[in-house]
Amino acid sequence: MVIGILKERFEDEQRVALSPFGVESLVRSGAQVIIETGAGLQARFPDEQYQKAGASIAYSAEEVAGRGDVVMKVMPPLKEEWRRIPDGTLFMSFQLLGMGRKQFIEYVLEKNITTLAYELLRSEDGGYPALRVMSEVSGQVAAQIAGRYLRSDHGGRGVLLGGLGGVAPAAVVILGAGASGMSAAQAILGLGGQVILLDNDLERLRYADQYFNKRVTTVMATPENLRRGCRIADVFIGAISINDRESHQIITEEMVKTMKPGAVAIDISINQGGCIETSRPMTIKDPVFEKYGVIHYCVPNMPSVVARTSTYALTNVLLPYLQALIPGFDPLKSTKPCVRCGVVTWNGKATHSILNDIYGMDVDAFDCCEDQ
Repeated sequence: MVIGILKERFEDEQRVALSPFGVESLVRSGAQVIIETGAGLQARFPDEQYQKAGASIAYSAEEVAGRGDVVMKVMPPLKEEWRRIPDGTLFMSFQLLGMGRKQFIEYVLEKNITTLAYELLRSEDGGYPALRVMSEVSGQVAAQIAGRYLRSDHGGRGVLLGGLGGVAPAAVVILGAGASGMSAAQAILGLGGQVILLDNDLERLRYADQYFNKRVTTVMATPENLRRGCRIADVFIGAISINDRESHQIITEEMVKTMKPGAVAIDISINQGGCIETSRPMTIKDPVFEKYGVIHYCVPNMPSVVARTSTYALTNVLLPYLQALIPGFDPLKSTKPCVRCGVVTWNGKATHSILNDIYGMDVDAFDCCEDQ
């Protein structure tokens, strides 16, 4: 099994799919690894570290794609990248299918390319480990971003996130008590901010109430509470998983108009289409825009700003799945951990229900190995 690692070409993406530690583990398990030169530089992993770990260095993306049985990267491939992938290859990355990737899916179906989405990989407890760990990173990054853009020199309200004696801290409203929302809440609390956490899942709110020992105010995400949350927020963090049309742009333009001048809106959900109606995808180099006096931060690849930490975290998650692939991949056979639950296309067929949900495609879906 030859595993190829491509350099990222998505704008401002600084992560790499595997750390040198991950490469060394795969080589010891019997795989060959080839990595495009410079792929790890933005995460401070030079080529020499990969060579010491046992990888071969390739000097073009074409060489990596041509030699790899499995070709992997972090972000979805650009058009010029996906056309390099040979027929029959297993291609792995975050797919971000909610961001209009239908043309890519149609191409890989035509070319019989097997595609696997990191965000759809399942763990034995039914969770999504790659999505979860990147969500946790995004939550912590959101806390840092909130503190920065509240500052007067960044056009914010001039509010210190944690306040100080005699002066109230910032009011931070977080929509979503999942991995990114809980991570953001924990980081904001650590900085001294006041946190109000909204969700429509009562059990999640009960868990958050107990986990934070009542230091966080938990509120059901009813339309009225969402409107009220927008009005009182110095910072609003959208951190929900968008699985249906009702979740998409749940924070309406009218709600944004009621927010305080200089408030900060951070849409972590932007990589799934966004939960704030006024959001639009931005980049790390140009991360914010202002609308109705509200500073919007909407960067799809937020974990990239801490590329080294994110690469280590992603490697920890992906290694067991990659090791399960080394003997060869047959999606009709179960693996532990389950690989086929992340497969989006195989043998010219759409194999994940998400393609029906988003694009209305006919799907012949695989069952997860854990369901058998």
